[in-house]
Amino acid sequence: MKTVKTNCPICNGKKEDATVTFTVDLGTNLIIIRETPATVCSLCGEEWISDKVAENIELVVKEAKMKNRMIEVVNFSLEDVA
Repeated sequence: MKTVKTNCPICNGKKEDATVTFTVDLGTNLIIIRETPATVCSLCGEEWISDKVAENIELVVKEAKMKNRMIEVVNFSLEDVA
């Protein structure tokens, strides 16, 4: 994984590119998105996602809500982002 050249604003640890499991709990629905690209602090574990990734997550959540499934588990993909 490529290392991002910035420090964590919380603990001053090193921020690195990684993948995470992103969970959205809507109360009636639970959406789990695996392999989500993120920047993660190697010291405290704090996670950040980019705007493009957030847009994709919004599309996944919208689609899962339309399917009306209680639990939706998907692997992250940028294909749905315009």
